[in-house]
Amino acid sequence: MKDITLLTWLMQLGLSVALPLAGFIFLAVWLRNQFGWGDWVLWVCVVLGLVSALDGLRQSLKLLSRLGSSKKEDAPPAASYNDHD
Repeated sequence: MKDITLLTWLMQLGLSVALPLAGFIFLAVWLRNQFGWGDWVLWVCVVLGLVSALDGLRQSLKLLSRLGSSKKEDAPPAASYNDHD
């Protein structure tokens, strides 16, 4: 079960980095073709995509480190129905 959780987080990390960059590039190509804008729109969208991808990477790594470093407190187990005094 832990392997599936790690695989899920790895997939989330990949998507949070790849999708913003790809989305901005597709947006730039569409804007260039639809409105006849120059190549400058491609470079602006690549920069925006890289910034978004790096922010997604930073947020994902911060969350993963927080999840990895959180230690569960050793609380006594809750009393079951038959263990009450």
